[in-house]
Amino acid sequence: MSNPVLFVKRIIAIIIDSIILGVIGGIIGAVAGQELGGLVSFAIGVVYTWFFLTRNNGQTPGKMVLGIRVVAADGGSINDLQAILRYVGYYVNTLLCFVGWIYAFFNTEQRGFHDMIAGTRVVE
Repeated sequence: MSNPVLFVKRIIAIIIDSIILGVIGGIIGAVAGQELGGLVSFAIGVVYTWFFLTRNNGQTPGKMVLGIRVVAADGGSINDLQAILRYVGYYVNTLLCFVGWIYAFFNTEQRGFHDMIAGTRVVE
């Protein structure tokens, strides 16, 4: 692994963003009901990720706090599709028993499956 500090920052940023989305999802779940709440919460996660990564210099609130951002694999800004694919890729990582997250720890570029799916990487 090339930069353990960056990896830890990424984990903390994901936790911050997950707390924000969890609170929003919890409120929606309480109002809309569990089944509809889950679907709406997923949609809000997509919009949250899309908005912040494409309209806020590649930074969600969690990434802003930690001083990191998401860029395209070539170093440029990410586009709408990349932001959405990256969020969906989070679920792929998790569904595969966290292998996608673990792979990012050992990969020298620190790119998880979600980064590879979307063609992105995280920089300080």
